Amino acid sequence: MAFQRAKKREPVGEAGLFEYAVGTLARKMRTVRDLRRLMRNRAEEGEAGEAAMDAVVARLTELKYLSDDRFAADYTRLRKENQKFGKRRVQQDLAQKGISKELVASTIATAYEDVDEVALARAYCEKKRMKQPSGADAQKETVRVMNRLMRAGFSSTAIFKLLRAWNVAPPVEESDAVDLEDDLPQF
Repeated sequence: MAFQRAKKREPVGEAGLFEYAVGTLARKMRTVRDLRRLMRNRAEEGEAGEAAMDAVVARLTELKYLSDDRFAADYTRLRKENQKFGKRRVQQDLAQKGISKELVASTIATAYEDVDEVALARAYCEKKRMKQPSGADAQKETVRVMNRLMRAGFSSTAIFKLLRAWNVAPPVEESDAVDLEDDLPQF
């Protein structure tokens, strides 16, 4: 059976957009940019649709149903506490969701001010069941752990501190090893 294309809906006015927006926000917290994107599919074309969306966003903000500040704070808290992500990952996610740079910076600074990044990285490793690299493939496993922690938003300093705590040597590329041999004194 072939998939059918979504049928074009009749554009709705301001009241219909408001109902749709409230229903959408009841299911999931959203940013202003995300809500506008969703409403654009249902709004009238042109300036009339833009004006209706502006009015709906203003009304939702006035009723405190829609707030980028609250979204950023809640999103940051949940990503830090539940998923154990580092600052950089949360910062990147918020920027992708359309939160302003100033708001992202202040939210991240507030949320991560008392956080030990190495302890958070260790908690992330435990949550993801990442084992301490050992054995014949220790070098490969170390690279995998480092890459995964980088994707999770941790700084290289925190990653190297965690590896040192595990008594694991950070990976050395072959070109670096050759340079180290050249620096050795000759006897």
